[in-house]
Amino acid sequence: MAGRPRSFDRDEALAAAVELFWRVGYDETSISMLTSAMGVTPPSLYAAFGDKSTLFDEASTLYFDRICEGVDSAAARPTAREAITVMLSETARAHTDTGTPLGCLMLTEPRLAAQREAVNARLTRRIEQGVSDGDLPPTIRPHELASFLMAVMRGMSGCARDGGSPSDVAAIARLALAAIPDPPAAT
Repeated sequence: MAGRPRSFDRDEALAAAVELFWRVGYDETSISMLTSAMGVTPPSLYAAFGDKSTLFDEASTLYFDRICEGVDSAAARPTAREAITVMLSETARAHTDTGTPLGCLMLTEPRLAAQREAVNARLTRRIEQGVSDGDLPPTIRPHELASFLMAVMRGMSGCARDGGSPSDVAAIARLALAAIPDPPAAT
């Protein structure tokens, strides 16, 4: 005997869960908050997504995949400096987008440390390429610069969550860019 068909759109429910986890955080999100935001009953939530932890894993994976698309798109720029510029400016825009919760779920949620490390690794590889290509100075330590950029983005997220304006968050990005040394002049 087959179970009853779902009476909700799974993708829409998952998107609502992402937004709630993003806005409130995993620890502060209750099952009743989730069912209300997702428009499902507790039995439907458990049947479709498992428990809260499993739902969070699926929701955060969806969110993380979108983050990686943005990072990879920025990394495809011709130079590392352009890649970093685009990444930081897009991050500033995204953190202050009024159509979504402020800040960034991945950068603020303690449970997503592995995802932050994965983004750090992507940035490190792009910076290594920039050093190799000569568009960043050979004195740059790629992992240190990537860690700095991650700290900057976390700060941008915190600023946005604390009510910082789009120009406040963009200023953080501009100042971070100014901290990156230019490559040596060609002779």
